[in-house]
Amino acid sequence: MIFLKKIKKAKGFIAGVLLSATAFFFIHGKSNDPYFEISKNLDIYANLFKELNTYYVDPIEPGKLVKTGVDAMLEDLDPYTNYITEADVEDYEFMTTGKYGGIGASMRRKGDEIYIGDVYENSPAQKAGLHPGDMVESIENQAVKGKTIEDLSLLLKGSPGTQINMKVKDAFTHSSTQKMLTRGEIEISSVPYYSLIGEHNDIAYVRLTQFTQGCARQVKDAYDSLLRAQPSLKGLVLDLRNNPGGLLEEAVGICNLFIDKGQLVVSTKGKVPDLDKDYKTPGLIWNKDLPLTVLVNHSSASASEIVAGTMQDLDRGVIIGERSYGKGLVQVTRNLGFNARLKLTIARYYTPSGRCIQMLDYAHRNADGSVGFIPDSLKKSYKTKMGRTVKSGGGVEPDVFLKDDPMSMIAVTLYTKNYLFDYATEYASQHPNIPAANKFSLTDAEFTQFAKWVENKDYSYKTQTEEGLDSLKNMAVKEKYYDDAKSEFEALKNKLSHDKKQDLMKHKEQVKQMLENEIASRYYYTRGRIAQGLQYDKDLDKAMALIQQQEDYKKLLKPNK
Repeated sequence: MIFLKKIKKAKGFIAGVLLSATAFFFIHGKSNDPYFEISKNLDIYANLFKELNTYYVDPIEPGKLVKTGVDAMLEDLDPYTNYITEADVEDYEFMTTGKYGGIGASMRRKGDEIYIGDVYENSPAQKAGLHPGDMVESIENQAVKGKTIEDLSLLLKGSPGTQINMKVKDAFTHSSTQKMLTRGEIEISSVPYYSLIGEHNDIAYVRLTQFTQGCARQVKDAYDSLLRAQPSLKGLVLDLRNNPGGLLEEAVGICNLFIDKGQLVVSTKGKVPDLDKDYKTPGLIWNKDLPLTVLVNHSSASASEIVAGTMQDLDRGVIIGERSYGKGLVQVTRNLGFNARLKLTIARYYTPSGRCIQMLDYAHRNADGSVGFIPDSLKKSYKTKMGRTVKSGGGVEPDVFLKDDPMSMIAVTLYTKNYLFDYATEYASQHPNIPAANKFSLTDAEFTQFAKWVENKDYSYKTQTEEGLDSLKNMAVKEKYYDDAKSEFEALKNKLSHDKKQDLMKHKEQVKQMLENEIASRYYYTRGRIAQGLQYDKDLDKAMALIQQQEDYKKLLKPNK
């Protein structure tokens, strides 16, 4: 998402609209005037609410009822315009700051039981000796069995410095113990991992996970650190995959690391002209010469797309991966009083070439209410600084397209049924340490042990082919063709039925990599997940190859003749 931190010129805008509406209502009373319609419907809403509260047979919860009504109203707009209640403000603040008060651990539910999921490095949870796989039995003497993750989040979060008592069953010793934790200010770094990579450790890699306050400084500090360690850098990699976005100003700051001061990065245009703005790089450039590659995928959105789109428009870097998400909208928050807020879309943003990469057309819904893509006929072509053609209305198309391998059903099932998580807990209980995360991998013998462990577990699933056959069978039954073709259906079902053991070996490498990643996180936390996963990263391999092959890199930045 893209958020603006503040609006200077729009103070009193909503209040002005309401006052104007009231004046028009009393003076003109024109039913075709939009301000009259606003005032009339607000009056109807207030009267309706009053009648419900007075006469409805059962007690009503005003806050819950209003939120339900407001959410339904906003549903007709876009998914980024939201009503934020006082209870939700802390979660919203976390999205923009990366900070919250708590213990620094995620929770995982298996059936009715609650387990510790990830534990964050240097957090109160880690210092108290909690680790993934511990079963949570109670919090503040309240049994947690059957509670939702949302319920637990409310119990665990609180002001830094306050204490919380937890009873947990240790995953290694299987004994129950009471733990007294002191909540802290938990800050999830937007730059969880950076490293020198490549055969000669001469390429600087930085992973940015979201655009929170100060993340541009974090990215700069990471590159500075790598440059000090390796003064003869050959190139840079900025990894924006799965980055949903965040603060627009931070996107501008990150662009400023690679382009000169005073360069237009993004323009915003909306209904209120006074809020339209051109955002230019405010400071001195960090580096303008080192080859830059930017990794994106379909989950790279909003502020990520500003950075990727700007680097592409200015021919400053090569974009590698999948087409990005396609969110070209800007949000701000407005104070509604009583600590409630409205986050609403106020503008579209445009990259330096003039294109808007918004993919879905929320303003013109289909007859069934669904949202369609921007049609090809409305997509326009624009030119980059060097004359390459880029298009609007479809996210940021990479300069080098590399499609992610689809996840196999057996891998998805083993993950969702927690078997990878459980085996990683068992593995960690038997192995006090492992090699560095970027060197760690399971041997064939170790994977065979996992296959034997999971052999008698229930991880049944249907392949897409089997689901398609079930759908065809249901249609045949409905149209009364099934009885005549029953034997053929049964024969085809038997032929298409899968063998779980064979599927496990068929998708061995994918399952093995996921299991290795889960295990690495038990020893090296989030940075371990990232470092271990980079061993099998074809997007990163391509980025490194382009940086090493300067002619190929430069050719991608030139217009096709």
